[in-house]
Amino acid sequence: MIKHVLFTRASMNETKRYTITAALPYANGPIHLGHVAGAHLPADIYARYLRQKKETVLFVSGSDEHGVAITVQAKQEGSTPQEIVNKYHALNKKSLEAIGISYDIFSRTTSPLHYATAADFFTTLHQKGVFEKHTKEQYYDPIEAQFLSDRHIIGSCPYCGHARAYGDQCEACGTSLSPEELQNPTSAISGAKPILKPTMHWYLPLHKYTHWLKKWILEEHKDFKSNVYGQCKNWLNQGLRSRAITRDLTWGVPLPLAEGTDKVLYVWFEAPIGYISATKEWAQIHQVDWEPFWKDPNTTLIHFLGKDNIVFHCIIFPVMLQAHGTFILPKHVPANEFLNLEGLKFSTSRNHAVWLHTYLEAFPNGADVLRYVLCSIAPENKDSDFTWKDFQEKNNNELVANLGNLVHRTLHMVHRYFDGTVPANLAPTAAEETLLNTLRTAFTRVGESIEQFKFKEALQLCMGYATLGNKYLTTQAPWHMIQNDPTAAGTILYHALQLIATLALLLNPFLPKTSTTIANMIGLKENGWGATDISNLIKAGEPLAKAVVLFEKIEDSAIEKQLEKLQHTKTLSQPA
Repeated sequence: MIKHVLFTRASMNETKRYTITAALPYANGPIHLGHVAGAHLPADIYARYLRQKKETVLFVSGSDEHGVAITVQAKQEGSTPQEIVNKYHALNKKSLEAIGISYDIFSRTTSPLHYATAADFFTTLHQKGVFEKHTKEQYYDPIEAQFLSDRHIIGSCPYCGHARAYGDQCEACGTSLSPEELQNPTSAISGAKPILKPTMHWYLPLHKYTHWLKKWILEEHKDFKSNVYGQCKNWLNQGLRSRAITRDLTWGVPLPLAEGTDKVLYVWFEAPIGYISATKEWAQIHQVDWEPFWKDPNTTLIHFLGKDNIVFHCIIFPVMLQAHGTFILPKHVPANEFLNLEGLKFSTSRNHAVWLHTYLEAFPNGADVLRYVLCSIAPENKDSDFTWKDFQEKNNNELVANLGNLVHRTLHMVHRYFDGTVPANLAPTAAEETLLNTLRTAFTRVGESIEQFKFKEALQLCMGYATLGNKYLTTQAPWHMIQNDPTAAGTILYHALQLIATLALLLNPFLPKTSTTIANMIGLKENGWGATDISNLIKAGEPLAKAVVLFEKIEDSAIEKQLEKLQHTKTLSQPA
C-alpha cells in the first residue's frame, strides 16, 4: 500500500529529515529473532511511520564484517574471512528483506567505499591530534600465535565473580573491564593461558570527553529511555579510560599510517562508520548529496540497537563524531533489552536460537505474523521471552480470530448482501457517530506512542480498533436487519469498511504485507498517516475484491515440530 520512495535532489532541500540506523549484524552467522526484535523491526516500524507521514527518511544498516571471530571461524572451517562474510551477508540481507525490513540500503563494511571512509575518518582525527599512542603489554595466544582481542579473553569478573566475563565487559553485571582485570584469563580461541607481549596501539582518550559527555547525555538527553540513560550514567560514574582503536590483525580496515602497516582499525571503531559509508553508497547510487543526512543540524539521527551496544552508540561513537567536528550527534538511541527464547538467553554457541532464515522456511507466509509477535512482546523496558506456544496463541487468537475475522466477515457480508459493492451511508445513528469519533483520534494516539518508541503500546492500540470493529458488528448485527431494513444494514457495513480502511493505514508500519492486502481488497487509495476524512475513506458504490484469508491458523503439530527441533539442538550442545 505504501510505496517505498527514494528521495530526489529536490526533496533533499526539505528542512527536516531523518537518518535511521539499525545495528549492523555481525556476519559470522545467521541472524536470529533476538536481533530482529532488538533493532531491525523497531527501526523499520519507525521508518515506515515517518515515510507514511511524508517525511524525508534514510534507513541504513549493513553487515559488520571484520574482527577476530571471523578469522577464527574461517580457520576452523578451512575457508577465508571473505567467504564467511559473503555467505552470511547474503543470507541475512535476504532474510531481513523477506520480513519487510525496508532499508534504503543494507551495505557492508568490506566495501572499498567503507575502507576509504573509515580511513579518512581516522586520518582526520589523527591530524587533529585526537589519538594517544601507547606501547602496552597485551594478551597473546601462544598456541594460535596471535594477539587476542578483548572479546577473546575470558575470565572471572573481579566485581561480581561471573565466571565467563569478557575482556572488555562483564555481561552479567554490565561493568566495563580491561583484560588485565580478569581473574584466571584464558584464550577463547584455544583455551590456552595467554601470555603478555608488548605491542603499540593508537588509543581514543575517552576520559578527555567525560565533561562533555556528562553535559550532552546527563543534562541534555534526560529524554533518553531509562535503560539507556541509566547505563550511560553508570559508565560515566565508573570513569572512562583511553580505549585502543587498532588491533594486530590482517583482516580489517588497514591503519592508514606508514608506521602501522601491520595493524587494522578496531572493529568497534570502524563499524559505526559503516552507517556513514552506507549513506555515501546510497547517495552514489541515486546521485544525491549524502552530507545533509549526517551534517545538517535539521536532520534527526536515531540509532536502534540492543542494550549490549549502548556504550558504543552513546559513548564511543558520539566521542568520535564530536572529535571529528563536522557530524551531527544522535538525538535518540531507543535501545531495547534482550529477547530470550523459551526462558533462556539466545545462544549462538549452544544453537539455542530461532534463526530468521529457518523461521521463514518453516512459515513461508509468516512474515507479518513474526513482526506482530515480536512487536507485541518487544523487550522495550525489560527482557522478554519468545515461546512457541505464545506465538501460536497470538496468531490464532489475535490475528486470525480478531483482525482476520473482522476483515473477512465484513467483506463476506458486503459480497453476499450488496453484490460486492460498498453500500451507501444513508441511515447513520448514534452508534456510527460514536464509532467515527473514536476513529478520529486513532492516528494521533497511535502516532504519539510510535514517536515515544512505545511500539508495543502502539500495536495494542491498533488491535483495540479491530476488537472495536468486531464488537460493533456483533452489537449492530446487520445480518438480522438485511431483510427488513437493508438501508440500515448497508450503513453498518459502510462504517465497518471505514474502520477496516483506518486499520489498514494504522497497521502499515507494523504489518506492511497485511496492510497492502487489505488495501487491495477494499480499493483504498489513501496512503498517508492521518486521513483527512475518516468517514469516507472507501467510497459508496465502489467494488470490493473477494475476501482473501489474511492469516492461517497454526496447528499444534507445527509448534511441536519447532519445540522438538529446539530440544534436539539443546541436547546436541550439551557437553559429553
